[in-house]
Amino acid sequence: MPRPPLDPDARIDLHTHSDRSDGTESPAVLVREAAAAGLDVVALTDHDGVSGWAEADRAGRRHKVVVVPGVEISCSWHGVSVHLLGYLVDPGHPGLTEELGRTRESRRTRLRRMVELLAAEGFPVSYPEVLALAGDEASLGRPHIADVLVGNGRYASRDEAFADVLASGSPFHVGHYAPGPVHATELVRAAGGVAVMAHPFAAARGTLVPDAVIGEMARAGLLGLEVEHRDHDPEQRAHGRELARRLGLLTTGSSDYHGAGKPNRLGENLTGPEVLDAILGAGSGHPLLGDSG
Repeated sequence: MPRPPLDPDARIDLHTHSDRSDGTESPAVLVREAAAAGLDVVALTDHDGVSGWAEADRAGRRHKVVVVPGVEISCSWHGVSVHLLGYLVDPGHPGLTEELGRTRESRRTRLRRMVELLAAEGFPVSYPEVLALAGDEASLGRPHIADVLVGNGRYASRDEAFADVLASGSPFHVGHYAPGPVHATELVRAAGGVAVMAHPFAAARGTLVPDAVIGEMARAGLLGLEVEHRDHDPEQRAHGRELARRLGLLTTGSSDYHGAGKPNRLGENLTGPEVLDAILGAGSGHPLLGDSG
């Protein structure tokens, strides 16, 4: 049977991170905080992994929050970082599983090298410290190095570390493997999922891919653009809405919540219930989590 439409007043946040990637809260705590923030629906979209889904499922049922299972896939286009949100994917799909595993392993190798470079220059960080902080199941990333540097008193915040030694142009920066955004979009669709491009116009994060690449992704099955995001100014949001209109894409809004790791707050940007209904109708790889309805 088709799922009944969502409450027209439902509060929906479709981009959050737990400590299974670079957030600071467990999936259970994140879902509890989503309930406390008045959210009816929250998507768990950890980087390049889905290990938090089961815990989020249990918490969603306990707190009466619908959890949309998702993943944020690290992509690269000629060296430009692109992030793709994949909702409702089949976590056992061979192609997607292989690609995510390859990316996580490359992240691990890259992080070890960055820590070695920093330590050699006297920065207070070691690889065992990073692993102990991140946990075995985490998708390792630069925020984990930042947290150790903050904890050891070198910087006051993640943002300060990223503005200095962890910036993409820093001599300590090391790249990692990531699939192309068109290929990643095709993989999400093959895994029964729904692909939405995360913060596509956030110029403050670095170089952006041209709109023509987003057009290629749309032809490969991209369903939406995350337009309402704190890293988009009003002009960028207007451009996103117009590009989505031209390409026939949905527009979403999200917090990109990381717990204490970033200032982003749950529910600061929201997705309309009609958009989520369209996403749910297009995804077939995995059912909703914590859905008592």
